[in-house]
Amino acid sequence: MYIEIEAKLKVDSFKGIEKRLKALNAEFLRERLHTDAYFDDAKSSLLKFDSALRLRHQLIGRRDQVVITFKGPRREGRFKQRQEIQFEVSDARLAEMFLGAIGYKRTLVYQKKRRAWHYGDCEIALDELPLLGKFVEIEGPGEKKIAAVQKKLGLEDLPHIHQSYAALMQKQIRRRGRKNNRVFF
Repeated sequence: MYIEIEAKLKVDSFKGIEKRLKALNAEFLRERLHTDAYFDDAKSSLLKFDSALRLRHQLIGRRDQVVITFKGPRREGRFKQRQEIQFEVSDARLAEMFLGAIGYKRTLVYQKKRRAWHYGDCEIALDELPLLGKFVEIEGPGEKKIAAVQKKLGLEDLPHIHQSYAALMQKQIRRRGRKNNRVFF
């Protein structure tokens, strides 16, 4: 079982962070556009148990990769920790039909631009989302490694955000009185 451990931090700009990453000789991994569709049943069972079921389209250059991910409830800790199970599927339309056939319907769709880096056994994601702004996610093998990278990036004073992007997006949609749960750039 894989446990995702990460720090999520809200930032105003990526400029200084990318400069620090380059100065640390961090490895730039990739730039991607994600389109994330979240699913739940009629009783919102996943939401009630702080879990998520996502179908992600990742545009990598001209290739569209499709991944299904289940995220379990958050665990206690300084950083956001939760079980994560994911696998690639070859046909997004069939995957969505399958989810519908077993009782899950699409509840939210949004895009995210991500620039990923690797440093200190961690992956650093610079994420930009419409309605929400810019975030840094530092995912790694444990809290000590993540805290060390956060400090090296000069972000140690920023508060950790424990909510998922989906929860933050749904809150922002409600706050703005939007009827449409599709948020794109």
